[in-house]
Amino acid sequence: MAVAPAGGSGGMVPVFPGLYVGGAESCSSPEALAAAGVVAVLTVDAEEPPAVPGVRAMHVRARDEPGADLLSRLDECAAFLGAARAGGGAALVRWVNPGFQAQLKLYEAMGCAVDRSSALYRRYRLRSLAERDPDLQDLPREIFAVDPTILCQTPNTEVLYRCRKCRRALFRSSSILSHTEGSGPAAFAHKRVTDSAQLCVDGRDKCTSYFIEPVQWMEPALLGVMEGQLLCPKCTSKLGSFSWQGEQCSCGRWVTPAFQIHKSRVDEVKSLASR
Repeated sequence: MAVAPAGGSGGMVPVFPGLYVGGAESCSSPEALAAAGVVAVLTVDAEEPPAVPGVRAMHVRARDEPGADLLSRLDECAAFLGAARAGGGAALVRWVNPGFQAQLKLYEAMGCAVDRSSALYRRYRLRSLAERDPDLQDLPREIFAVDPTILCQTPNTEVLYRCRKCRRALFRSSSILSHTEGSGPAAFAHKRVTDSAQLCVDGRDKCTSYFIEPVQWMEPALLGVMEGQLLCPKCTSKLGSFSWQGEQCSCGRWVTPAFQIHKSRVDEVKSLASR
């Protein structure tokens, strides 16, 4: 569901047949809406707009700011717009700012459905949290993956990653947030890459770290802190680092936010079904 910028704040701009975007004044003329065949209006704003006679309306209460969360409501928004177009009418979307456009692109990348298990969605949630709450004093529990030392009631055959030193279970394969491979040594030109560093990047595995979602055992280290080290909760050996503002992978890709575990500090173990 790609939506183009609305341009001015006045009239409606067609995106494709049956779908328009517009600014704050796009509903000021019921005649113009009728002429365009608009039967439904979706408004994203902090305040609910006046009703337009003969037009169905849906209001998503959110500030018209790039950081406002629209993604969690996009499934019902898409259903509302789709119903209008399926009936032969057109729909109008008001106030599509750059931040909302980025969320629409993410929605499209997830197959036009909010997939909360998707790495794309989980990274979006983490990035949004850092932008909305720079103090990070009260982190919502749902952003943390379950500590793998907690016994599950259902069989789990995921790959498990353990501390290489003390064998403490740290995270499962489902917590890894994959990223597109970067440009390699070219991304480190400003650091004057040496031959030894070049070999590190150009080796068999360009990514020398796992970038994962936060796990429950990390919570004490993350509260109120923008960046720091990640230590094994059992033996305190250094595993990696974190930064809500992002870190650069050895492949050259900048990852935001970053919870980075060095591959050399963990072992990959195939889990047995647990009771």
